[in-house]
Amino acid sequence: MTSEHEVDPVARLRIMAAGVPGARVVEATLPAPLEAVWAVMSDLEGEFGRFQPDMRTVRVLRLDGDRVEALARSTYGLRAHFHGVLRPGWCWLQSRFLIIGMAATPEPGGGTRVALTGGLRVPGRAAIVPLGAERELRTAMARLAVRLSA
Repeated sequence: MTSEHEVDPVARLRIMAAGVPGARVVEATLPAPLEAVWAVMSDLEGEFGRFQPDMRTVRVLRLDGDRVEALARSTYGLRAHFHGVLRPGWCWLQSRFLIIGMAATPEPGGGTRVALTGGLRVPGRAAIVPLGAERELRTAMARLAVRLSA
């Protein structure tokens, strides 16, 4: 049962990002069903590192319901210890230095609406350094689109 006030995951991501100074949101409609899109986006240990430009590896340490704890290593060798939520259509991960938000919802006309946010955190604050963040998100979205068209 849904209420008239319920928001879809993409709208929720916009709301969350609006509360994070410096956050950018990149959205696109991909011509694939939600199940196919989310199968790629939520595969943290596999596909995630292939479409996120700065992510080399992710290892899930714990999954308890929709709560996830993971270790990630960037292409530059930096490590991040993430805690967050992973559920169908929604992923929000935070570490001391990074925030990653991903959302997907079916489009009424077909395809899947996808939104990405995240980037480097301002140390000690829930804020993102905006320099280069939107470019990274656009690269991630383009890679995701290519991956889904293959």
